[in-house]
Amino acid sequence: MTNFHHVLANTLIANVTTSYLWFALTFWVYLETRNVALAGVLNGTYVLLIAVGSIFFGSVVDHNRKKNVMMFAAVATFIAFTLAAGVWAGWVDPDDVSADDTALWLFAGLILLGAVVEHMRNIALSTTVTLMVPEDGRDRANGLVGAVQGVAFFVTSILSGVSIGFLGMGPTMWIALGLTVVALVHLIPVTIPEERIITAAEAQAAATEGSETEAGGVVPAAPPTTDVVSRGLDLKGSLAVIMSVPGLLALILFTSFNNLIGGVYTALMDPYGLELFSPQVWGVVLGVTSLGFIAGGALIAKTGLGRNPVRTLLLVNVGVAVLGMVFGLREWWWLYAGGILAFMLTIPAAEAAEQTILQRVVPFRQQGRVFGLAMAVEMAANPLSTFVVAILAEAYIIPWMASDAGRAAFGWLLGEGSTRGMALMFLISGAIMLVVVLLAFLSRPYRRLSEYYAGTSQDIAGAAGAAE
Repeated sequence: MTNFHHVLANTLIANVTTSYLWFALTFWVYLETRNVALAGVLNGTYVLLIAVGSIFFGSVVDHNRKKNVMMFAAVATFIAFTLAAGVWAGWVDPDDVSADDTALWLFAGLILLGAVVEHMRNIALSTTVTLMVPEDGRDRANGLVGAVQGVAFFVTSILSGVSIGFLGMGPTMWIALGLTVVALVHLIPVTIPEERIITAAEAQAAATEGSETEAGGVVPAAPPTTDVVSRGLDLKGSLAVIMSVPGLLALILFTSFNNLIGGVYTALMDPYGLELFSPQVWGVVLGVTSLGFIAGGALIAKTGLGRNPVRTLLLVNVGVAVLGMVFGLREWWWLYAGGILAFMLTIPAAEAAEQTILQRVVPFRQQGRVFGLAMAVEMAANPLSTFVVAILAEAYIIPWMASDAGRAAFGWLLGEGSTRGMALMFLISGAIMLVVVLLAFLSRPYRRLSEYYAGTSQDIAGAAGAAE
């Protein structure tokens, strides 16, 4: 497990570095231009490129050794950030930044490219858990991954704003470039043991050669299916793998639906928080509550997910739905902050459960593409609903809840205050999620996936250890 811990530590450094620089860039662009649309375009493009790129990244992960994938991502990020630093030093004028500044767009585009490519490491990390961690310890390893992601979120949420506020964009750029070098140098001696990757064409050729020489008594052993990888993106093959596992498609669609509902919280959490707190205090609240993500991941790393991660995933979503319904029932700061903290505590369990399920039921050499495809589908849902929810809230729900009719209809439940329209949307979205999760408990795909998970096994690390 020592090598795995080195991989995890290296991923932490890389994630913190790219997130630190990216969020610092978006803060700086807004503060310099006061252009909401420009900041929105940058953030929207980032999410879109990760969603679309995840499909391609997954194919890269499947077709190459995991160490090589991580090295490629590290080098590509270093090159992109180095070019961005060159543009900053030679072209960008910090005192004259505007939305039509070509230098600004090139500078931001290079940072965006480096941040998106680095995301390839996260898909590689998910498959590395399958490769390096024995099956009975994967849920705890995924909890550890969640804790590391929580640390990255906590550090980034604090450092990005502080760095722009006290240092400015230039020093922030150079700090990020230095940390990128640290991550790259640290990764070089790290080893990730992995068997040679066998393509489907090679497997077919070996099978053909074996059948031709069978009469002579020479029959080459067929390579294990976990070591065979199909050509190209192979979306058709990835879909076939998903469809071959009972209930897996339903799991991905369920998670996508939850992300669609989650768009309500993405769109409204900051406006709601800024109605209750000053910007400075709201930043502190986000930083403190993000510690829940670390604690939740650490708890899973210690206790695991139980015998049936599918059941654990649904139970966690019951808790998330209830939290979504109640944390805005009154305009009380402690209720809202406490609800966010509880939400952060539970999310690592949900993410670890989904990862653990996929790592067992999906063949190893298809996992990169399945992880990438699932991530693309799930991520695409959230920005869409965020956009729709923001418009509905501003144009219809908030004004209606401020009217006499709205207060008469829901005042008894939601109380008084300027945020009652947003609270109503929290309540409705949480109730919809709760109904869907309870129906999922009664569904056939839930039972079939639970049975399939219990009856299958893919313990690459355990088998390697036994062989030694």
